[in-house]
Amino acid sequence: MIPSNDNNGGEERRTLWIVLLLNAAIAAGFFVSGFFADSSALIANGVDNLSDTAVYALSLVALTRGQTWKTRAAVASGVMLLIFAGGILIDVGRRYLQGSEPIGPTMMVMSAIAGVVNYLCLRLLQRLKDPDVNLRAATTFSFNDFISNGGILIAGVLVLWLGTNWPDLLVGFATAIIAIKGGVEILRDASAETKKSERRSS
Repeated sequence: MIPSNDNNGGEERRTLWIVLLLNAAIAAGFFVSGFFADSSALIANGVDNLSDTAVYALSLVALTRGQTWKTRAAVASGVMLLIFAGGILIDVGRRYLQGSEPIGPTMMVMSAIAGVVNYLCLRLLQRLKDPDVNLRAATTFSFNDFISNGGILIAGVLVLWLGTNWPDLLVGFATAIIAIKGGVEILRDASAETKKSERRSS
C-alpha cells in the first residue's frame, strides 16, 4: 500500500530509519560478543540483525515506489532470510563437530540488551497504521529477533549451569528454524499481494 499522505509516509520513514540504525548497532554487538564468547547463538543473531538492517533499507526505498516494486522487495527479504537460516545451520553443524566453549554470562548480558532494543523496534513498527507488505515483513523480523533473544538468555543460563555447549547450539538451530518460518511467511504474503494486484488489473 502506498502511503496515503505525506505525514503517514514521513512516520514510516522515521520508524524504518530508527529500527535500521538500532539493528545495525545490535548486530555489531552480537558479532563482537559472539566472537569473544565463542557462541553460535550470538553470531546467529548478529547475522539475523544484519540481514534485518538490509531489509529495512530495502523497505525505505520501497516506500517511494509502486506496489510491484514493494512486492519484489518483500520477496528479496524473504529469500534473504532463508539464505541466512542456511548459513546458521552450517555454523551450528561446524561447532557441533569441532566443539565450542560458549561463555554463559556474556550470552545473558548481550541477550538482555538486544531484547530491550528489539522490543522497542517491534513496538515502533506495530504503531504504524495500514502497513504494506514490506512493513509487515519488517515486523516479522523484529518479532523473530525478540523471541530469539529470550532463547539466548535461557541458553546462557543453561551453559553457565551445566558447563556444556549444547544449549548454545540448540538456540542457534532454533534461530535458523524461526528464520525459515518467517521467510516462508513473508514470501506467502508477497505472493498474496501479487495475486491481489493481478485481480485489480484484470
